Amino acid sequence: MADRTAAEHSAQSIPALLARNVARYGGYPAYREKEFGIWQSWTWAQADEEIRALAMGLLSLGVARGDHIAIIGRNRPAHYWAMVAAQMCGAVPVPLYQDAVAEEMAYVLGHCGARFVLCGDQEQVDKVVEIEDRIHTIEHVMYTDKRGMRKYDHSRMNALADVIAEGKAGHYRYQEELEARIAELTYDSTCVMLYTSGTTGKPKGVVLSNRNIIETAKNSVSFDKLTRMEEVLAYLPMAWVGDFIFSVGQAYWAGFTVNCPENAATMMTDLREIGPTYFFAPPRVFEGQLTQVMIRMEDAGRVKKWLFDHYMALARRVGPAILDGEPVGMLDRLRYALGGFFIYGPLKNTLGFSRIRVGYTAGEAIGPEIFDFYRSLGINLKQLYGQTEASVFITQQPDGQVRSDTVGVPSPGVEVKIGENGEVYYRSPGTFVEYYNNPDSTASTKDAEGWVATGDAGFFEEGSGHLRIIDRAKDVGKLADGRLFAPKYVENKLKFYPSILEAVVFGAGRDRCTAFINIDLTAVGNWAERNNIAYASYQELAGHPKVYDMIRGHIDEVNASVARDPMLSGCQIHRFLILHKELDADDGEMTRTRKVRRNIVAEKYADLIDALYDGRDSVYTETEVTYEDGRKGAIKATLTLADATVAPGVQLAEAAE
Repeated sequence: MADRTAAEHSAQSIPALLARNVARYGGYPAYREKEFGIWQSWTWAQADEEIRALAMGLLSLGVARGDHIAIIGRNRPAHYWAMVAAQMCGAVPVPLYQDAVAEEMAYVLGHCGARFVLCGDQEQVDKVVEIEDRIHTIEHVMYTDKRGMRKYDHSRMNALADVIAEGKAGHYRYQEELEARIAELTYDSTCVMLYTSGTTGKPKGVVLSNRNIIETAKNSVSFDKLTRMEEVLAYLPMAWVGDFIFSVGQAYWAGFTVNCPENAATMMTDLREIGPTYFFAPPRVFEGQLTQVMIRMEDAGRVKKWLFDHYMALARRVGPAILDGEPVGMLDRLRYALGGFFIYGPLKNTLGFSRIRVGYTAGEAIGPEIFDFYRSLGINLKQLYGQTEASVFITQQPDGQVRSDTVGVPSPGVEVKIGENGEVYYRSPGTFVEYYNNPDSTASTKDAEGWVATGDAGFFEEGSGHLRIIDRAKDVGKLADGRLFAPKYVENKLKFYPSILEAVVFGAGRDRCTAFINIDLTAVGNWAERNNIAYASYQELAGHPKVYDMIRGHIDEVNASVARDPMLSGCQIHRFLILHKELDADDGEMTRTRKVRRNIVAEKYADLIDALYDGRDSVYTETEVTYEDGRKGAIKATLTLADATVAPGVQLAEAAE
């Protein structure tokens, strides 16, 4: 036992944890990947062999200590191996979002000065080739998938398989140098550099050390009692800190298995086949799955629809209490068990959630109705609050203390405080080292004592000690009459409805709130088909009078709900419009993690916002859009502006009584 504890304390890098896992779990599966419809598996020992061969292949290409190696592609074992191999060489892995356009990649590659780039396929190689003439630091490009690559100039380009083969062939030449570089790694060595999503400006390179990642992984694994037996599905962007901490940090600390789906189109099928025990997803994934469930139920037969509605009403009433071990009557327990047989069990199996022991959502606030829906099914879904700069974890919800309106208590080893202006601050072992080549931003975000300003407004509840996040601090404001304005609170309620994909609420400094709505084309298109409504495009469907009536009904219901909150009753929506296009990351309106860039949306659609407030019934607009091939175009539309029903709000004094 003493030797084991000593080994854990001596593991001060991800490569050191890999060596520990080979010794401890060598024959157990570390990675799986589905390719051509077949699951392939690698044990910890086999993964170590591939990673070391790749590291020696990188040495043969001339990778030096401190080099930045960019990795662009979907979740594949080879791409995770490349991150660990880079660390073995003393280099810094920098994963990028694979759906980023060439211009976005150019900024990150230029900012970090990447000498080497690993691309997943021809599409990613083409983006790098397009910007190579501007990014003069790139010396070598590697690619994982060989399809379509035969006629490219290979003077500075190699298939990843060939780099690994070179490493194996040069084993005796590079082994000594590799071992020396691995031995140099310490707790303070850089583990990874991850770029922020750039909600308010240019992305920043967040430098995270081995200490940040390993200490955070150790504490969070202990918090949820994760073991080697967990199965996770790695499907979120590799450039996102959430994927890195779950698929690398926690996976290497606990020794569990990372499963990579074949592609985005097969993700749901692959999810069902794996049946993860530990699952993480941002709210948009849970929102999308709920939308699909509701669409299917609308198409179901009358008996099946009645059974679903009946047992879901029961689940919402008693499901969370049963999950948390609270007292529930025997009759309700029996009825809930029947519901599990007829409804909840098959539904969880369809979603791929039958085996989930611990599930988390984070990245954005999730609507309480959506959160409660999954917990009512008996899925142990919890919320955490985190940031890239914190190596994810700031607060978590302990089992038995899970609520939709809080984000839990401080994670192990994390200190949290609330500033005088209501902003949330934290410090922890996971606190980032610095923003790369940006000392001014580092100093303005992290003070000399290690406290980091989150940019979020929140408060601790008396009694429970749970943290409640109101909104982004810069987005929380006041209406003209002094009442609180917190747009995210209302937007999340709106997104509970399958018909609403995205909502953006305005009102700071004004006398009332208004909103932009993006409809969900799949859900509303299905509804239109059932109601014999013909349409030829997203724009035509979004402007249909019956669609407006449906969305107005949803907004009226949300207004009635918001009116019952004495603090936020002023955030009811008075007028709205349905946008003629989806908000898109390629148009700069959202980040790659699908967070709305409010300042850009407000600036780009200023004419529409003005029309919502000046009483017009319609407004003509022209909007520039970016097509998939990078070409620019314009969409012209005349949008309808509609009124919503505002409910009488509960006054603070009445609530106190």
